[in-house]
Amino acid sequence: MDIYRSLLEGNKKWVQEKLDENPKFFETLAKGQHPQVLWIGCSDSRVPANEITRTQPGDIFVHRNIANMVVHSDMNMLSVLDYAVNVLKVRHVIVCGHYGCGGVKAAMGNDQNGLVDNWLRHIKDVYRLHARELDDLQNEEERFKRFAELNVIEQVFDLSKTSIIQNSWRERKSPIIHGWIYDIRTGLINDLEVSFASQEELPPIFRINSQVVTGAV
Repeated sequence: MDIYRSLLEGNKKWVQEKLDENPKFFETLAKGQHPQVLWIGCSDSRVPANEITRTQPGDIFVHRNIANMVVHSDMNMLSVLDYAVNVLKVRHVIVCGHYGCGGVKAAMGNDQNGLVDNWLRHIKDVYRLHARELDDLQNEEERFKRFAELNVIEQVFDLSKTSIIQNSWRERKSPIIHGWIYDIRTGLINDLEVSFASQEELPPIFRINSQVVTGAV
């Protein structure tokens, strides 16, 4: 059986397993979603959000891209963020990177990779911000791992800068933003213990006023 057919067969088996556990599983799921978590992760096929957290469909709202980036001009990411925060009212936003990330690795080098180089430039900016710490690491594997961690930390910070998050903090004191990194070799998630939950935790320059100033350029 080729991979295409195996996907369809796998779906049928999965449906039957769910129905065996709970005959009303899909009936309940179809009534709507109420996830408490938005997951911003890497597109890497080895990092499926629901499976590695042992959660069910409907538990996590997911957005994935190369190297789990939060780019302020990315309307796809911003649309997902806006819906998750303002419609679904998620309580937590998790940026989850992973060790061995191909996007992070490519951003460490100078080879041309095609169209993706325009995306990798945002990751290179993270290296530029932390160049002293990273360049001091003589072991390339350790530098690669630390770069992946710092990339997550910067994306958490970038999320906190958005008006979507800051308006929600002002209106309902939520969500909390977290940074995680997943180790493919062990299957374990490492909490990087970086989080933001209010404007007061940000440098003043990034705090957005509640009032909109008309005529501003």
